[in-house]
Amino acid sequence: MLDHKSETQRQRAPLPADLVSELLMGMRLFGLHYRRIQVTPPFGIRFEVAEGRAQFHFVAQGPVYLRRADGEACKMETGDAVLLPHGGTHDLVSQPDMPSRDVAGYQTAPLCTSVCAIDDRADAGSKTSDAVIFSGCMELDLGSMHPLVLLMPEVMFVHTLLDRYPEIPPMLEAMEREAHDRRAGFAGILARLADVVSALIVRAWVECGCSEANGWVAALRDPRLGRVILAIHRDPGKNWTLDELAAEMGSSRSVFAERFAAVTGLTPVRYLTEMRMRLAAQWIGRDQVPIEIAAHRLGYGSQAAFSRAFKRVVGHPPGAARTNASSLENR
Repeated sequence: MLDHKSETQRQRAPLPADLVSELLMGMRLFGLHYRRIQVTPPFGIRFEVAEGRAQFHFVAQGPVYLRRADGEACKMETGDAVLLPHGGTHDLVSQPDMPSRDVAGYQTAPLCTSVCAIDDRADAGSKTSDAVIFSGCMELDLGSMHPLVLLMPEVMFVHTLLDRYPEIPPMLEAMEREAHDRRAGFAGILARLADVVSALIVRAWVECGCSEANGWVAALRDPRLGRVILAIHRDPGKNWTLDELAAEMGSSRSVFAERFAAVTGLTPVRYLTEMRMRLAAQWIGRDQVPIEIAAHRLGYGSQAAFSRAFKRVVGHPPGAARTNASSLENR
């Protein structure tokens, strides 16, 4: 399906439908900034996306090559789109061997809130040889299900989904029209369509079994362990005991603990703590939730105990999460 492994992924057992719904119910995409780019070949544009940010590209007029940091280049034709869930340095180039220039070095003009234009044409007239690209930098949020983001492939192409998901081609066609016609409000419409297409790419990956991902996804594929993980994620602030978690699985404490650690690589207590701290980092950093409220929501009786757990898992005090989030927003 994605990253040129469609046949392998179709053969893997899909996740149960109820787990898919649970995984995706809280998914949010926060579009941070977008660019409509029109350039005349030869060109090379480098994207250095901040850690923790996804990048989306749609080719309204191509072809364009996506060149990854390892030098591998993939050709994208008109109407194709790609999501890079982990961001990272990559280039959009007119030919695989073209040198690139940082996108931040191009002159921009605002189109609307969060959308700007880069026009680097050889002349002012419209040219059929120009490349037209719509790019977006996004924050991909799956809430407490964040391990899914870590398991996603580096590159997820939309063209591998078109036969299986008939709702996607009309959206890509609409993006192509909006990018070319530039009618009133086109920039905002393109941004929203980019968000929807990105979400559909993620959903398709989950529905097709999350590629060859193991560990956490393997636990979800196990009906008994899956019930335990869903229970934890639905009520992360509950004071879970090993007996209660074993009861969710329908087994003894020892069998449950051994099975959970063998599949996920973590003890149940460690898994619960790490999940709580991921949620806390999002609440404190992005949503500006006071530390004491985050601690209470996650079942900690004191802010001091919460802060110790946060620093042990995340590597810095909870107050630094807010500072780190602010610095990322300014990139």
